[in-house]
Amino acid sequence: MNSLLAFAGAAVLEIAGCFAFWSWLRLDKPALWLVPGIIALAGFAWLLTIADSPFAGRAYAAYGGIYIAAALIWGWMIEGHKPDTWDPTGAALCLAGMAVILFAPRSLPA
Repeated sequence: MNSLLAFAGAAVLEIAGCFAFWSWLRLDKPALWLVPGIIALAGFAWLLTIADSPFAGRAYAAYGGIYIAAALIWGWMIEGHKPDTWDPTGAALCLAGMAVILFAPRSLPA
């Protein structure tokens, strides 16, 4: 469960940080938007390190499912872009993949 919370927090911070850069470059926001963007992206990177996984690549792969679902929610709640029928379907597939990666029984690494 710790990993899921870390991934959820990381997703919010990554999306917020990237959105700050997007806003600066695409929406003509002031360059000061980069300051919270950089802080958010640093927090995102830190949160990924506390996920309960012995391998970074596996943690990043599992995080991807959470990120995709969070990005769709962000688009809806922050940008006002309501998901269509296929968005939650795709997110559900990604979350199922995340669950397999994160929760599958495995033997200890050699």
